[in-house]
Amino acid sequence: MARQAYTVDHVVPRDQVVFSFGPEMKPVLKVSPGEVVTFETQDCFSGQIRSEGDLVTDIDFSRVNPATGPVAVRGAEPGDSLIVEILDIRTAGQGVATIIPGYGQLIDLVDAPVTKILPVEDGIVRFDDRISFPARPMVGVVGVATGGETLENALPGRHGGNLDDHLHGVGTKIYFPVRQRGAMFAVGDMHASMGDGEICGTGIETAGEVTVRFDLLEGRQANWPVSETGDAWISHGTAPDYPEAMREACREAAALLRSQWGMSYEDAFIFLSVRADVGVAQSCKPSPFASIARVVVPKLEALPGPFRL
Repeated sequence: MARQAYTVDHVVPRDQVVFSFGPEMKPVLKVSPGEVVTFETQDCFSGQIRSEGDLVTDIDFSRVNPATGPVAVRGAEPGDSLIVEILDIRTAGQGVATIIPGYGQLIDLVDAPVTKILPVEDGIVRFDDRISFPARPMVGVVGVATGGETLENALPGRHGGNLDDHLHGVGTKIYFPVRQRGAMFAVGDMHASMGDGEICGTGIETAGEVTVRFDLLEGRQANWPVSETGDAWISHGTAPDYPEAMREACREAAALLRSQWGMSYEDAFIFLSVRADVGVAQSCKPSPFASIARVVVPKLEALPGPFRL
């Protein structure tokens, strides 16, 4: 998707970070709807892995998944939705992927730990001397203040958090349910590329900059974050295991169809089965991480919007 023209109103430096989302977050910046903010982000390891000799088993895990922010948006109140439109993502010149002992579907077949440094130049990832492919920049941790409990950034939930959906790239809008005044948005865990499932536990983890525009949808919200691309609506659900996460995502998609277009549960059930796509955003098992499911509902001529939740 082509990048939009924009003017940046504020920059949040990468040293302004949080490692969890909770109900009492304090903003480092306050902005108004319509303003554009660039967030400078660290990689998910807070720069602790810089070479293939640096192993994930040697790092300080209390510094994993820093999220830059939070930023308060004036007028955001509980019951509203905070709209975050991703205008641009700019990655650093290299990223890192790791194999972590005890993590992932192939862990019994490989040696661990392993660190792989991957150059990213002019939008191309160089995997090795033979293999290169286009980068697919996205943000993994995107969230707002919670309604009660405090959740570390490694965890996803109804507030967002570690959603790890590769569709959260340039041009996507994410609708977050506001639980606290100001919403308190923070972002981090940028990937130059990440496949569905993130089966070894990492994408191409990289630092960089992400630029977003804020807006509000007053008086309406979903239970989980809902995303919008040029041709689809995307519901999310998380749970310890994928079948439960998929059920949550399907329930959210059905609720979207009922509230937005007046479908009965029966019609929504059938429509999701015959036209929507159920997928996995993250399910690195075995691991302590939650599984994240998504349902992609296409924007048909009869289902164009505007989004009302």
